[in-house]
Amino acid sequence: MATWSARHRTRAILLWAAVILAAFSAAAVQAPRQATQLELGVGESGEAARIADAAGMPDPVVENVLVTSRDGRLPTDAEAAVQQAADALAGLPEVAEVRGPVPSQDGTAVLLQVVLAAPRATAEQDVPAVQAVVSDVRADHPDLRVEQVGPASIGAEFQEWLDADLAKATTLSLPVTLAILLVVFGAVVMAGIPVVLAISSVAAGLGLWTLASQLVPDPGMVLHLLVLVGMAVGVDYSLFYLRRFREERHAGRGDVDAIRVAAATAGHSVVVSGVAVILSMAGLYIAGDTVFTAMATGAIIVVAVALVSSVTVLPALLATVGRWVDRPRVPVLWRLSNGGEPRLVPALLRPVLAHPLASLVVAVAILAGMAYPLTHLSLKATQIEDYPRTLTTMQAYDRLLAAFPDSSASDVVAVRVPDGRQDELAAQVAALVDRTSRLPDLFGAADEPWFSADGRTAVVQVHVPHALASDAARDSVRELRDTLVPATVGGVDGARAAVGGDVASDMDYTANLDRTLPVVVAAVLLLVFLMMFWAYRSLAVAAITVLLNVLSLAAAFGLLVLVFQGTWAQTLLGFTSTGHVVSWVPMLLFVVLCGLSLDYHVFVVSRIRENAVAGMAPQEAIRDGVVRTAGVVTSAAVVMIAVFSIFGALSFIELKQIGVGLAVGIALDATIIRVVALPSLMLLGRRFLWWPGNATRPVRAPAAPAQEHGEPALAARR
Repeated sequence: MATWSARHRTRAILLWAAVILAAFSAAAVQAPRQATQLELGVGESGEAARIADAAGMPDPVVENVLVTSRDGRLPTDAEAAVQQAADALAGLPEVAEVRGPVPSQDGTAVLLQVVLAAPRATAEQDVPAVQAVVSDVRADHPDLRVEQVGPASIGAEFQEWLDADLAKATTLSLPVTLAILLVVFGAVVMAGIPVVLAISSVAAGLGLWTLASQLVPDPGMVLHLLVLVGMAVGVDYSLFYLRRFREERHAGRGDVDAIRVAAATAGHSVVVSGVAVILSMAGLYIAGDTVFTAMATGAIIVVAVALVSSVTVLPALLATVGRWVDRPRVPVLWRLSNGGEPRLVPALLRPVLAHPLASLVVAVAILAGMAYPLTHLSLKATQIEDYPRTLTTMQAYDRLLAAFPDSSASDVVAVRVPDGRQDELAAQVAALVDRTSRLPDLFGAADEPWFSADGRTAVVQVHVPHALASDAARDSVRELRDTLVPATVGGVDGARAAVGGDVASDMDYTANLDRTLPVVVAAVLLLVFLMMFWAYRSLAVAAITVLLNVLSLAAAFGLLVLVFQGTWAQTLLGFTSTGHVVSWVPMLLFVVLCGLSLDYHVFVVSRIRENAVAGMAPQEAIRDGVVRTAGVVTSAAVVMIAVFSIFGALSFIELKQIGVGLAVGIALDATIIRVVALPSLMLLGRRFLWWPGNATRPVRAPAAPAQEHGEPALAARR
């Protein structure tokens, strides 16, 4: 494929450009389909939502208009302001109903509830009309605080804030990546090629994800993950290929021969790594929920695009630019990038290879110490109350909860009974409402129960006067599930009852992760083991790969817990600790880091394998393989760490945890793992390192790699 691409460069580039343009055009024509709350539900809370939806229960979006005083109790004109707002809102086509006014118990606030006419999926489009009315009322009554707050208005402001934050991060990551690559290569063309391929991979990935989302809906985070992963692997794969191509050209090969050798060596490593990343991402499908299914699909798409681009169009680009690949040169950077063998890595390797067992013990001890905080891992899904208080809607949300505590959350009981049990259902619903009213420490007021047209389905919503993530709110769910529902509506013969709501959804989602995470971890590690065994025909290499992945990932997760579950790093990193790690972050980090770390691992192990095939002694093969790949591995790691750190500097806690976790994981993998743990383990197991394969011949018979001083390894094999 690489040789064909190099010899038919124009055709390959035009075909690639057409495919990228066609894929990206899909994103311009249609936006990704967003997942509904019904599709996101898991466990018993998901069952409750399905029961209510199947019975035709309306699910309107309710916004709130909150009127409060700026300095204590409401003044006399508050009633006029509330009436003005109610009359104006009732006349809007975007509003289906205005409920209230409802005064707070302490007389400091009045609440209007505004039922939007649009369905939940498009409700945010109706927010500006309501905001315009609220602004007019606020202007007419400057002594009052008149605010709009609700799921649609909070969601709209939050998304606008998040998009602006992400745009800054993405815009900054491109020049940072280019600057690092300029330092690595010292030439503008060679530095620009990985960036171009990464951007094109992301662009095509976005378009293809838009199409895929029609089948696998977007839970809201896929685009951000796609950009992160796409930039990382796009740059990595190009970097590995380019570095080998330039090395072969400096050894005296022509462009086509250099491309052929780069394809057979670095290209083969890229394919192995890309397939391994895809298999790692596929492990998310085991979780069985919409969020991880969508993330896996988006990541697999962009990795596949980057992989195909690197082994097809990259050879054509290199053949096209030819000797101009090292132009224009940046004088100082060019000399630095061509300064010969690195000095630091050989110096670090000397004691490692001289005392492999002691080095391994020290490395494992350091990683184990970093991993220890993982024993205190606490997971929690992100709720509205975790959004930043810089948002005006969140400031209004806090005032709403202070005046109306029952507005925080609610438990929802949905039940479906067989035909003929309608009267018994109605009686038991009344009993359920009565029993919740006798437990004021757990429950607030209950809304009027809703019954389906046939009377066989009932939905009871009971307000909870506690914060969403509080123990008291969770106790209310447990009380309903363990005691109240079985004793009332759940006791009707043939009844199908479930408890849902915001608190229950959080509990069920976390419980599902606790149950599926070990299965996903085991499956991904097994796939990695089988993939590495297939690639190198070595049980030892496969086992070492899995072991090192476990060590580095455990250490990265331990540091994640240390940073985000404590308060010591809040000022340094600019966040407010919730005392938890976001529930879905560890599973995502596991598969992403497991895949990305294989980029370096495969590249280093492949070079060591080449040396073994060329007849080098084990210690020298390991030393040369690690040293010769140190530059490209370090360069790729620095690019990744820089990009991930930019995302780690964002304000939203989910993206911050992902960015910090990825940056820490890559840093550990490129240092302690690659320089200490990997060479010491391989040296200790040198007698069985390539068993049951044969280290006297290559797995795919790649062309000869270039050697130092320009001597081809092919001569050594002859």
